Amino acid sequence: MTQRSVDPYRDLTVIDSRAPRFTQAVIGLLALAAFVTGWWLLLAILAVQLAVGVTLGRRLCLPCLFYFEVLQPRFGEGLIEDARPPRFANMIGIAVLGSAAITHALGFHELGWTLGLLVAGLALLSAVTGFCVGCQIYRLLARLRGVELCETCAPASAASRALSRQEA
Repeated sequence: MTQRSVDPYRDLTVIDSRAPRFTQAVIGLLALAAFVTGWWLLLAILAVQLAVGVTLGRRLCLPCLFYFEVLQPRFGEGLIEDARPPRFANMIGIAVLGSAAITHALGFHELGWTLGLLVAGLALLSAVTGFCVGCQIYRLLARLRGVELCETCAPASAASRALSRQEA
């Protein structure tokens, strides 16, 4: 097992850049599976899982837990980056997946599948290419507000402290 420069459960201002991509792959594939099987409740489950991860932490996010406990120890830590853009993208995912589930529950299945497939497509795009639309929206809004981002945080502990001071 390789040594981590960042504790994934304590250093919440930064994240291994491969963790969000793994989570996006899981969300994208499961949203696509929901469409293929017609089981729209899976969209609601995905929204709840993202919400739990964003609000209660990475230890309760199942894809995060799998990445940090199984994959990262085997493949090592990726580049460390600012955690705020992926967190913002997750909040957008929660809103859209939640809206998809609600529209399905109300009987508007075409709209529900459109929203679910939108999340699947954007999540898979990000997982495959690294281009995260939600992260880019966050970066644009941060730039407009004059907020500095840590694009590649190294050493991670110093970057984490700097981000904590900036948010205070």
